[in-house]
Amino acid sequence: MITLKAEKEIIEKYLTEISFLSSDEKVQNVEKPGEGNMNFTLRVITNSRTFILKQSRDYVEKYPQVAAPGQRVLREAEFYQIVKNNEGLNSKTPDILKVDEENHIMLMEDLGESSDYTFLYKEGKVISESELKEIIYFMADLHTSFTIENVQEPIHNKDMRALNHEHIFKFPYEENNGINLEDILPGLATVGRKVKLDAELKAAVSELGDKYLADGKHLLHGDYFPGSWLKTTSGLKIIDPEFCYFGIPEFEIGVCLAHLYMAEQPHNFIKMAMDLYKEKAPFDDIVMMKYMSVEILRRILGLAQLPLSLSLQKREALVERAAMIITKY
Repeated sequence: MITLKAEKEIIEKYLTEISFLSSDEKVQNVEKPGEGNMNFTLRVITNSRTFILKQSRDYVEKYPQVAAPGQRVLREAEFYQIVKNNEGLNSKTPDILKVDEENHIMLMEDLGESSDYTFLYKEGKVISESELKEIIYFMADLHTSFTIENVQEPIHNKDMRALNHEHIFKFPYEENNGINLEDILPGLATVGRKVKLDAELKAAVSELGDKYLADGKHLLHGDYFPGSWLKTTSGLKIIDPEFCYFGIPEFEIGVCLAHLYMAEQPHNFIKMAMDLYKEKAPFDDIVMMKYMSVEILRRILGLAQLPLSLSLQKREALVERAAMIITKY
């Protein structure tokens, strides 16, 4: 398997070898298109077009010390292939141009100048009602449109699920996990210590983790948060479904709402999000709230930190409420 580098000569040589470039097409530049964590990703600019090149390796690009399933980009390609069968969902995802299975590389449509929605974590930033509707309807339509009954080859993605399971349901609760929460925010280690010593909470989280690992009926994006929502000149796009799998919708809804809470979006918007989803399909409110709470705990106390503007007091309040929801409901 080849390992690409962000050098235009290397990229042009590879693209020529796989017969992707036309006879008179030359790579003029390569650049990083965004702040992705998982994969080696480049915007390739030729004399006639631009496109995105994405390669997955057996480690996390941002954290090379963290092992990760090397074939994850192929699961992402499978997700896009399934979504092509729904015109509305397909219009909000990038087109796949070519997949190189041997080298774990995907070439895809360049969505142009864009920004993800992580700006929502900044103090005072609020999503628009129309954007919220699009985000929730995409999720609801995805879950209801593609199920194990109508998809010939459901995506199980067990290796990526195992990785996610480790970082969501186990890692934040380990006493010596290598994360210095004091470096993130002074006082946060004390908040984390209470969670790590709560045996009842850890047992309940472990049970939720077992349900996450079990196969479900509905196609999920798998990592549905502001970093996967893209604001482009042609509207909202959804990217990076490498954690996709067939599971229970409550996990995905919970993750989505957790980020609206951590981004301090108006409470009436969060209620609206739940109501918008329920226009399309029912879900179990309690199970959803438990997964929402697990996501809050892992983002505040785990490795995958967010650019939150929350004070220590607000983070502590979120952690305490999340623990209460998980153990008392």
